[in-house]
Amino acid sequence: MPMVTKKMVAMLLAGGQGTRLGVLTDRTAKPAVPFGGKYRIIDFPLSNCVNSDIDTVGVLTQYSPLELNAYLGNGSAWDLDRNSGGVYVLPPYVSGSRGKWYSGTANAIYQNLAFLRQYSPKYVLILSGDHIYKMNYAAMLRCHIEKQADATIAVLQVPMEEAHRFGIMQTDDAGMITAFWEKPKNPVSNNASMGIYIFSFDVLEKYLTEDEKNDSSSHDFGKDIIPKLLSDGKRLAAYGFNGYWKDVGTVKSLWEANMDLIDNPSALDLNDSEWRIYSRSPIMPAHYIGADAHAENSIVSEGCEIYGCIERSVLFTGVRVGRNAVIENSVVMPGARIGEGAVIRKAILGENACVAPGAQIGIEPDGTNAYDTTLTGDITLVASGARIAECAMIPAGMVVSK
Repeated sequence: MPMVTKKMVAMLLAGGQGTRLGVLTDRTAKPAVPFGGKYRIIDFPLSNCVNSDIDTVGVLTQYSPLELNAYLGNGSAWDLDRNSGGVYVLPPYVSGSRGKWYSGTANAIYQNLAFLRQYSPKYVLILSGDHIYKMNYAAMLRCHIEKQADATIAVLQVPMEEAHRFGIMQTDDAGMITAFWEKPKNPVSNNASMGIYIFSFDVLEKYLTEDEKNDSSSHDFGKDIIPKLLSDGKRLAAYGFNGYWKDVGTVKSLWEANMDLIDNPSALDLNDSEWRIYSRSPIMPAHYIGADAHAENSIVSEGCEIYGCIERSVLFTGVRVGRNAVIENSVVMPGARIGEGAVIRKAILGENACVAPGAQIGIEPDGTNAYDTTLTGDITLVASGARIAECAMIPAGMVVSK
């Protein structure tokens, strides 16, 4: 018997390894990566759920989940500490003495069908944990119901040159999906899947169960479940979205999304009282900017002490910047320490990183040292807890892991 019946339950996929974020996710799940001065990536889908009147959320974890689990706590920061619902951390299913890793997005939901069944939901919302956006899922559900769909996919129009990175669909004049290709080499449309789905639960349960029995399946929604629904003639609706949305799964996209908050703050209004983004931020005093310090065109969060010069940068809670230090076009995560006279340009510094006095980060490479910039481009990346020595010279695009 179910504990309580829910109209819709959300399932948030938060188990990805996040390898394209490099050292930022060595010991931290991607959804727990800090963003925007006082948030974590997972704050956005969780806040969207609360603002959309969804009070039951399963968070599916897998890789390096400890920090994410601790951050979620009992869900109270997002008003998800409910007696008849709330937020639930769902690790891979364990049977007897052996566990089984999630082998794909569809398999992850399949392994948690028992969790869903206890609520007897009519609909299931499936979300990714690595996107920055604000969306009303209740409006998406209304679209699903009005179109009598078996599944509804949130759709965003992307530049044609980027379409090959997404699941791409064709739709008819009624907004129903007629064809779907997962990351096509030569896309014929720019209608991209946002990785946000609403399923009628009976349909989802049936297709996940069948897919699990298929040894040739990769157990993925985009590669397997959606194409099978279409081939079986099921009704798939497209829900158009035209707001701000960013997949922050790479170093470049994470840096760009933080810079967007400075360059175009109205695109993603984090001070919107009607659609609040909740977070579990530590209680800290107001930031302090010294008499000889300078902060311009930047986000400086609570608990920061600034004695140097900050320009077009995002500083998270508890960052300390020494005298005559310069930070430009950078993201400095919680608790970092920047010594006197240090210079940081176009970089991401992980939590509690320490830059000693006189060090320079993001300087022009001199060509004497070969290093891989595949993940970073020209953005210098410093791991959480890393120590940069006094007067060290760190060239642009280098990764500092310790």
